[in-house]
Amino acid sequence: MSDKIPQEKTMLHSRNKNRDRYDLAALITAVPELAAHVKPNKFGDESVDFASPQAVKLLNKALLSHYYGIKKWEFPEGNLCPPIPGRADYIHYAADLLAESNFGRMPAGDKIRLLDIGTGANCIYPILGVAEYGWNVTGADIDITSVAAAQQIAVANPQLTDKIVIKLQKDKTRFFSGIIDANEKIDIAVCNPPFHASADEAQKGTQRKVQNLSGKRIKTPELNFAGISNELVYEGGEHAFIHNMIAESKTFGRNIFWFTTLVSKQSNLKGIYKALDGLKAVQVKTIPLGTGNKSSRIVAWTFLTKDEQKRWQDTRWK
Repeated sequence: MSDKIPQEKTMLHSRNKNRDRYDLAALITAVPELAAHVKPNKFGDESVDFASPQAVKLLNKALLSHYYGIKKWEFPEGNLCPPIPGRADYIHYAADLLAESNFGRMPAGDKIRLLDIGTGANCIYPILGVAEYGWNVTGADIDITSVAAAQQIAVANPQLTDKIVIKLQKDKTRFFSGIIDANEKIDIAVCNPPFHASADEAQKGTQRKVQNLSGKRIKTPELNFAGISNELVYEGGEHAFIHNMIAESKTFGRNIFWFTTLVSKQSNLKGIYKALDGLKAVQVKTIPLGTGNKSSRIVAWTFLTKDEQKRWQDTRWK
């Protein structure tokens, strides 16, 4: 069996700009500080030190600069630093979902409105929604510092100006209330839920991840993608977060065409399907994702009837 690293990441979406191996020379040109964190991996190829939070942030900063033209991407060190290729995959599959609901035509540009639940300080889904498809985006978060950081990113990059609105969710038990107006229409909502049920669980998960990346056992490792507590931890974990979001989504079933969420734990799927069936979701779709060594999926649902979907297409997408 060959130890060669594949030249193309075939598990990524066909439109993902990061399917090819990283062009480190180009990325270092975009962000020169990245050079200090590049070293040979176990295959003898030049690679980024993925066990280092600083290296990971610089890599993703370089990806945004080189591939998407985002030159200003600053946020507090403690906040979550997302892996750009995986986040881009979510946006591309969201676009595919809209196309499937629009006779195969990709609805792009100002006609489309994306809602990001839990935007975080990094503002990544709004950035990618604008950069890839020209959508208008509303981002919501419960943390006032994260909201301020995301707003600053939107203001600092000219191509994002007037395309992104970041709102503070003042009620931590809500997802859509207080963010969406009564008559507002959103074409698709995305969400990357907190994964862990406790800080201790998050720490143990980090320990396993860093050990796998570095080959070393570290008692109290830093998160290589960082993350403050509300970005990583929710009482009851991913299971409780998604079920609470599903319960509230029914109330906004005429405001939002497609609700979607990432689901990291396959064991949560059965309960999610049962909850959606109980609320009489009209359509439920599961979209597999695969990035690196981790498999995940998007679950999408809508409460719009076929006639309502047709009216939505006629009034918003034509």
